Amino acid sequence: MKIKLLLVTAFMCAGLSVSAQDWAKARLEKSPRHGEWVDVKNGSRSVHCFIVYPEVKDPALAVIVIHEIFGLSDWARNAADEVAAAGYIAIAPDLLSGAGPKGGGSSDFASTDDVVAAIHKLPQDQITGDLNAAADYVKALPAANGKLAVAGFCWGGAQTFRFACNRPDLKAAFVFYGTPPDKEEMQKINCPVYGFYAGNDARVSSTIPAAEKLMKAADKTYKPVKYEGAGHGFMRAGEQPDAEAANKKAHDEAWKRFKALLGKL
Repeated sequence: MKIKLLLVTAFMCAGLSVSAQDWAKARLEKSPRHGEWVDVKNGSRSVHCFIVYPEVKDPALAVIVIHEIFGLSDWARNAADEVAAAGYIAIAPDLLSGAGPKGGGSSDFASTDDVVAAIHKLPQDQITGDLNAAADYVKALPAANGKLAVAGFCWGGAQTFRFACNRPDLKAAFVFYGTPPDKEEMQKINCPVYGFYAGNDARVSSTIPAAEKLMKAADKTYKPVKYEGAGHGFMRAGEQPDAEAANKKAHDEAWKRFKALLGKL
């Protein structure tokens, strides 16, 4: 390349292999798109972000990509590159910036368990501030058209739903198998929320009916889709070289829907 969640979340996600992501790294290295690292400021904090530009003629919509509970992994950066391949500027902030050993970030932890533990210690206000810093940076770029969306996966899916409650200028929020915010927070959402859920993920997917009821009562747009047979994390699991058929099918269908919705913004 040119360049307050329950602990059960960790155990659910930890069942998915993230340690071996050579395939994702290889894709990144072969990408023709320009990707680079930038540091944005949230008060005194420096937030390390991976940004990828699409190869397009006109200024483009910007999408904030929020990583899983495993931090800003090679797969998360590859997901940002795929958003750019679809024609949009993608920025993926490392929300563990400064939390790693010697003030490092996601890639500096010794193990996945250490990353997960650190994620659970992040203050919610800090997360919102980091995301706002990334949003302000990318929205102001000359290559951006001023429109902003957010998409996140697993823990990042829940943070996406939450960020929709805290960022009034979002055009859309794309929640991939993430849990919803509290009822009171939903009142502050100004954009449509599109959900992508796994059929074999009752812990998360069982929250859909209540979220639908609450979002409807708040007069908000919420459109969830459940992909039967798929498991939690299917957007990553469905891309792996040894992907199960149901996860690959869910990944492909969800990605097609995601791109179609982005195209309408």
